[in-house]
Amino acid sequence: MHPSPYRVLFICMGNICRSPAGENIFRHLIQNAQLSSHITCDSAGTIGYHHGKAPDSRMSLTLKKRGYPISGTSRKFHPDDFDQFHLILTMDDENYANIIKLAENDTQRAKVQKFTDYCTQHPQQEVPDPYYGEGSGFELVADLIEDGATALLAHIRQNRKI
Repeated sequence: MHPSPYRVLFICMGNICRSPAGENIFRHLIQNAQLSSHITCDSAGTIGYHHGKAPDSRMSLTLKKRGYPISGTSRKFHPDDFDQFHLILTMDDENYANIIKLAENDTQRAKVQKFTDYCTQHPQQEVPDPYYGEGSGFELVADLIEDGATALLAHIRQNRKI
């Protein structure tokens, strides 16, 4: 019998650009490593404005050009997510603070980390929100997430011995 999968949740504000990019890139890495039965992921936003919408078309195009399949619909973070996920990764300081405020205890707070803490090739402390910008912002987001997601997968594999 296999233990339950390790569950990772990616968080940004609206759940249409950065966190779905994290979810889709990380899921692709998990599938390529044949670890889908050991690790799963999802994404959510700290606001519900885009609830039910597909990922931003500009972010989707950027990821498709890099060979990533795109799936998912926007949803708002729910406090039950603290119980459903082992690791909650926020894309920036504002969303980190917003999720930490919802945590009811140290166990929940310990699950929340900054995504860029896993980046090894980029010095940025936050994944910038590309929503109101141009195409280069979406490319930077993809670069940062590819960097951090690769290191994240290695970290989980090492710590979970999978």
